[in-house]
Amino acid sequence: MANNQGRRRRFGSVRQYRSGRWTAAYRAPDGLERRADQTFDSKRDAEVWLSQAEADLTRGTWHDPDAGAVNFREYALIWVKERRLGPTTDELYRRLLRLHILPTFGALDLDEITPPLVRSWRSERLDTTGADTTVAKSYRLLKAVLETAVEDELIRRNPCRIKGAGKETAAERPIATVAQVDGLADEMGPRWSLMVYIAAYGPARPEEQAGLRRPDVDLERVGVWVRTAEPELTTGRRAPGPTKSDAGRRFIVLPGFMAPHLRLHLELYAEKDPNGLLFVGERGKPFRRSTFGRKWRKARAKVGLPDNFRFYDLRHTGHTLSTQSGATLKDTMVRAGQSSERAALIYQHSTLERQREVAAGMDARIRAERAKAADTSDDQASGADLVQDP
Repeated sequence: MANNQGRRRRFGSVRQYRSGRWTAAYRAPDGLERRADQTFDSKRDAEVWLSQAEADLTRGTWHDPDAGAVNFREYALIWVKERRLGPTTDELYRRLLRLHILPTFGALDLDEITPPLVRSWRSERLDTTGADTTVAKSYRLLKAVLETAVEDELIRRNPCRIKGAGKETAAERPIATVAQVDGLADEMGPRWSLMVYIAAYGPARPEEQAGLRRPDVDLERVGVWVRTAEPELTTGRRAPGPTKSDAGRRFIVLPGFMAPHLRLHLELYAEKDPNGLLFVGERGKPFRRSTFGRKWRKARAKVGLPDNFRFYDLRHTGHTLSTQSGATLKDTMVRAGQSSERAALIYQHSTLERQREVAAGMDARIRAERAKAADTSDDQASGADLVQDP
């Protein structure tokens, strides 16, 4: 209990307890009294605390000390819901929260999450999982949630301050040769060979191909319209919806050799309904990753591709071939349905063979320039001799 030794100040007040320790309090902008969450050894210490609170109010940096008393789990789940994410991104974020973030931070309030705790959590995840890419994704998600908490004025600063922690440094993805793509198409069989070719030479995303229908095929111009996407979630449920971005809605012009493949597939394998799916299984059902995956793994091994070569990696093959065929960065972005140059550049590769071609071209150019210079020098020398002859 405080005695009457305190006095009113211009801002706030300080009081001394019977124990001899001091406390301080002030009226916050919301009209409520805010009392120090600790006691002080001296009156001066209490006044210093009060002066700091007054300075924060004057500078506009005052923060409600009770604002951060919000459970992180509840806040994070609401954060994901309010983003109205696509089904695959929503699934990814909830999985990262469940497996990597909530076990450490779920029971804490927002203001209990500190930079040292974040550093310790990240280190533990890296040591335990060995999955640098997954940890980077988890860190970015945690940082994004807490950045919104800063904007909501629930915490003063984002405790995620590890430089470069959200950057993914995955190894460059492998690419296939033209012969290997042909081999994959043969091994997958006639029902799925067109999907291999569109993935490699379109290049269309798997979920985009899952949404292709008969009217999307243009036999005259040899191409396909990508209008929607139908990703398959880990639960097995298909989630029809828009493409990954507006740039994903596009017409993909395919290499001319694919014209008979398109025609044959429509005749024999596409769903018979006028608006039927382009790719269906032997029983007429939409293709499933599980069934397709078994065939894919066998085909991949048969053509000598590494175990980490994914069906999605065929996009890298298509990008590399298009750029080597003279496509500009903008050409590549349009074909791949990408809205940023950074995304497009991820898929551009330069193989050792291509580097040798580039070096050979440079060698030829240098030799030609040297020869040209030598011829010019010889001509000048001959001219000088003629001038000096009597």
